[in-house]
This record gives sequence, C-alpha cells and structure tokens, in this order.
Amino acid sequence: MHLLIATSNPGKFREIREGLAPLGWTLFSLLDYPFKMPPEEGSTFEDNAVLKAAFAAKQSGLPTLADDSGLEVAALGGEPGVYSARYGNKKTDTERNVYLLERLKGVPPSERKARFVAVLVMAYPDGYMELYRGETEGEILEAPRGEWGFGYDPLFYLPEAGKTFAEMTLEEKAAYSHRGKALRQLLEAHKLGLARKEQPLQE
Repeated sequence: MHLLIATSNPGKFREIREGLAPLGWTLFSLLDYPFKMPPEEGSTFEDNAVLKAAFAAKQSGLPTLADDSGLEVAALGGEPGVYSARYGNKKTDTERNVYLLERLKGVPPSERKARFVAVLVMAYPDGYMELYRGETEGEILEAPRGEWGFGYDPLFYLPEAGKTFAEMTLEEKAAYSHRGKALRQLLEAHKLGLARKEQPLQE
C-alpha cells in the first residue's frame, strides 16, 4: 500500500517509517506532496490529527497517516499540550526548550512530572478513519541531555531507562516512546486484520 505521512518533520517521518517497516508499505511525506496544510486549531491531539489526516487524504487521494503529539507538564497545568510545536511563539526546538526551562525555573525535581502524548489517525480518501493513542510518563530535567531526537527530547527523562529521549538510539526510543506505542497498536491492528483492509489507490 502507498501511504502518505502528513508531516514535513524529518525526525518524525523517520520514526514513523521505522515503526511501519514490518508492513512493507511505500511511504511518502509532505515533502513529496507539498500542499499547504490547514492550521491546527483543535483543542485536543485527536482533533488536530483528524484534521490533518482527513485534509491530506483528500488532497493527495492516498490513505494518510497524521500524528499530533506533544508534551504535557503537570506543574504547568498541562502546558504546552497541543501548542508544543509553537510554545511561547518560539521558532526553533532550542528556543522552545529554553522557554520551557524558564517556565519551570524554581520547580523542584519531584514536581517536574510530564508525559508525552501521541495520537495517530489513519484516514482514507472516502472518509474512513482509524485512531491510535500512546502515552509515556517521565519528568523534565533542569538542563538538556543528549544529541539525538528532536523537540523536547533532550529534556524528557525516563527514570526506568535512566536516559532522556535524546540519549536513546532510534530503536531504544521506539521501545519507550508515546509514538512507538501508538505505532505498535496500528501494526497489531493491521497484522491481525482488525483494521480496514488495504484500499486500492485512487486514479
């Protein structure tokens, strides 16, 4: 099957491509279909993932997988949440990480609990959809650690692993991450025939 991944983020596309590799599908990203996506105005990760998947499936004529994900920090009332990619109106991952640390200044380690959430929606051109959700609990460090990953990965620490997401290989991160968990749900559904059967490509 040909599947469009509704992202232009290379790191996110790489994680999804690795996660879906067992299915043997041919994947494309928005770099292959450079149409303008609608603004993410939903109040939940589910809202935004549905919006992106449905729009891109209609525009491309391909089954489309969209991810909406983000970080929820308990001490900040769940911020940045759905605004993770544009937190504080900052333009880069580094700026957003610095802004998050500023917001948490003075908060002790015991109160820096956070979770990553990922919602995957697979939309077909005829409007049919599948939804998968994964969550990972951790905490926010007082300084970044690690050179890999993207987004808030250098600050998100998993006590059970003794590492931040940015200190993990792609394989390690997939085993723990919110997106990895959601992708495994999708894989299981399609391998077991619980999801929709593969659809013919539209002409």
